Amino acid sequence: MKRRLLLLTLLGLTPALAADPLNRLEPVRRTPVQVVTTVNFVTDLVEQIGGSRVRVEGLMGPGVDPHLYRASAGDVRRLARADLVFYIGLGLEGKMVELLERLPKAIAITDAIPRERLIKTDHGYDPHVWFDVSLWRLTVGRVEAALSRVDPAGAAYYRANARAYERKLDELDAFIRREIARVPREQRVLITAHDAFAYFGRRYGLEVRGLQGVSTVAEAGTRDVQALAEFIVQRRIRAIFVESSVPHRTLEAVVAAVRARGGQVFLGGELFSDAAGARGTPEGTYIGMVRHNVRTIVTGLLGGAP
Repeated sequence: MKRRLLLLTLLGLTPALAADPLNRLEPVRRTPVQVVTTVNFVTDLVEQIGGSRVRVEGLMGPGVDPHLYRASAGDVRRLARADLVFYIGLGLEGKMVELLERLPKAIAITDAIPRERLIKTDHGYDPHVWFDVSLWRLTVGRVEAALSRVDPAGAAYYRANARAYERKLDELDAFIRREIARVPREQRVLITAHDAFAYFGRRYGLEVRGLQGVSTVAEAGTRDVQALAEFIVQRRIRAIFVESSVPHRTLEAVVAAVRARGGQVFLGGELFSDAAGARGTPEGTYIGMVRHNVRTIVTGLLGGAP
């Protein structure tokens, strides 16, 4: 309770904020605009659109699980200093939801996506929208709009960057379709550590299963491991995939359970799910992360070694 009150006081939060925060944004007096983001591929998104007119600081780096991340005292200070805060929303940043939803300058980029296009879960909606590139494309306009409100002088610059980035996303979407088409339909089964790829499966025509649920808060149990192992044996699946932000041990247990049943499956490589790769690497950008995942998935499903 004391921690909650401290956060409310430091950030000047109100008990509840129902209106769209875009309508509360006011122009800042200087550039670059100071922006804080949560997951690192949102950092990349804002940098793609904001360019030289923004300074972006991400709270979560490569390998960090946003479902479990808790804001530190330093994070609170960064949020308090920022002109704008961008986050995914839909409960992805599980331990920070209350904090972010009550921060007047915080923008949930998934608010740009019509709710009928989201995948429902037992607790709301699946937040992993970035694996459907057509949905991620919708978030570009929300970032552009927010930056233009706080920096009206840069509106034309943001608009040009946004349109250019949307074209790159269209190219990425087409690339994914071409690559997945190489995999025979009966082999298009994607098994990962947690259920982060449902949007990917729906958009690009794969059956998707995760050992854990949409969130990684609840760990998989022995029964989950055995059930997935049986599914793999029955379907004669060749490869399953670990994730960079989720411990590998659970899927390693699945591999062992499959072999105990006389089946064969291998770890097809590491996918980036809830975090992109390290800054400065190809996988450190959203587009690079997705391209890496697609190549890894296709190679694994076709029986190639990682």
